[in-house]
Amino acid sequence: MQAFPSSFQRDLADLMRWRRDVRRFRTDPVDETLLRQCFEAFLMAPSVGLSEPWRVIRVQSDAARHAALENFKTANADALAGYDGDKARLYAGLKLTGMENAPVQLAVFCDDCTGKGSGLGAATMPETRRYSVVSAINLFWLAARARGIGVGWVSILDPEQLCRDLDAPQNWTLVGYLCVGWPEEMSDTPELERAGWDARRGHLPVEDR
Repeated sequence: MQAFPSSFQRDLADLMRWRRDVRRFRTDPVDETLLRQCFEAFLMAPSVGLSEPWRVIRVQSDAARHAALENFKTANADALAGYDGDKARLYAGLKLTGMENAPVQLAVFCDDCTGKGSGLGAATMPETRRYSVVSAINLFWLAARARGIGVGWVSILDPEQLCRDLDAPQNWTLVGYLCVGWPEEMSDTPELERAGWDARRGHLPVEDR
């Protein structure tokens, strides 16, 4: 397999460096053509046994968005109650969702019972289907960032309640709730790091066995 040129490698490293979790969005709509181009990244993602288990619900109605936002608020209050001292004060000041303003919101699921792929590679580790969905989300994220579009992954949610509110099939498992749109600002430093919540590691710990 031939390597890509060094200029492309540098651009790819920059893209990964600037792929930030966005929580502050402008309300401007995202052009449908651009959005569809980003969706195509799902079709290029790896999946165990070629199962392609990702399923996407575009959350558009006022009722669905309200339910998702209320879900977040409840889960966020519960999470705050689990901290005390400095961490509680820091947590209370964090902006952890862009759900109020993001023009595009996606609930991404894994179809745990898909027949596609005939179960290859998932018999001993069925969770690999969900890992496949995460891989697809990451490619979508990079494709969006390459076009100047921001993505924020909301994980402070009750997934079972969200599945009920969105009337998702019972065999679908929520993997990610994504806010998508034009960011108010961009930084190559994670917002949580800038807020003093934690810091990135400077190296990858690798152990030999």
